[in-house]
Amino acid sequence: MNTPKFIIAPDSFKESLTSLAAAEAMKAGIEKVFASAEIELIPMADGGEGTLEVIINARKGEFRKVTVTDPLGRKIEAQYGFISEDKKAVIEIAKACGLQLINKGARNPLNTTTYGVGQIIIDALDNGAKHLIICLGGSATNDGGLGMLMALGAKAYNKFGEKIGLGGKELINIDYIDVSSLDSRLKDINIEVACDVENPLVGKNGATFVFAPQKGADEKIIEVLEEGMLNYSRIIKECLKVDVGNMPKAGAAGGLGAAFILLGANMVSGVDLVLKHTNFEEKVQGAAYIFTGEGSVDYQTKYGKTIAGIGQIGKKYNIPVIVLAGKVGDNIDELYSMGITAVFGIIDKPKELDEALKDGFKSIEKVSENIARILKIIPLCKA
Repeated sequence: MNTPKFIIAPDSFKESLTSLAAAEAMKAGIEKVFASAEIELIPMADGGEGTLEVIINARKGEFRKVTVTDPLGRKIEAQYGFISEDKKAVIEIAKACGLQLINKGARNPLNTTTYGVGQIIIDALDNGAKHLIICLGGSATNDGGLGMLMALGAKAYNKFGEKIGLGGKELINIDYIDVSSLDSRLKDINIEVACDVENPLVGKNGATFVFAPQKGADEKIIEVLEEGMLNYSRIIKECLKVDVGNMPKAGAAGGLGAAFILLGANMVSGVDLVLKHTNFEEKVQGAAYIFTGEGSVDYQTKYGKTIAGIGQIGKKYNIPVIVLAGKVGDNIDELYSMGITAVFGIIDKPKELDEALKDGFKSIEKVSENIARILKIIPLCKA
């Protein structure tokens, strides 16, 4: 019997293990049974938090640091990734305008800006980037991405011809937007944006009503922000001839989606983006098994989650896909038709949540070992 090749590609187990730590736990369990097996770790993410590290580590890129403006206008050091051979920059917007950068008591999307995101992009362009991979999510902002556009060279004026300031509160004051001075290098680059929400810029399902409450906005603030976003949308339509207000995905990350649409970005599924830029499909060639997993698997997993994307590739190449999860919900039958072979819970006995989270590595290792023992007695379909 030939030694099987294992691909290990879990997402993170929230509050317990990073995707890399989860992958190492799976590997530790499998190696107890298949000591000489070829095992390749490809930690995964869904296009949000952690995607920067996943892509850069998979592609052996480098991490770079740049001083930028944080959501409240303070100077911070932000990190992004760069893949020199492809001239690709990987940018998580939360590194510059993320909610985690502001103490809870200071969170107010009237005051926060995406200006720092534009500064990271400028640094990437200065370093020769020809392809930007943008990961949305986790923003503290509701400025429609105007701050980012201003950092890139756009100008916005009030009715008195004065340049407006930064923050969501300024959108109501916009009377004219001028993008003629946008950095000319933006015309010659490819921009891919990981975006898994369909929310438009304005309206009850838009950026303000759906996401601003998570960023510190009360009802009064929401009213002001939405009025500003409606004005912003109207001015964009008048000045730039683009009706971005009701476009799907425009409301992502407090309206940053709209700004990237204006830059001609390609808005794509986060999972698809990660699978593409980690060269996942190429790496699974010849594998006997794929191990994946995440904290919770339920009926929503089929909607663009990491596991669903991996399952489809496994199905394409007839590779069994084995899923480990901290919690396994009901109504997951559709996952099996999408390429998932089996789903295993990792909790070995009744536990309090804190204990289960603490035991994540050991639990994954133990279940992985037991699955490997079963696989060892079954003739390998690719052996």
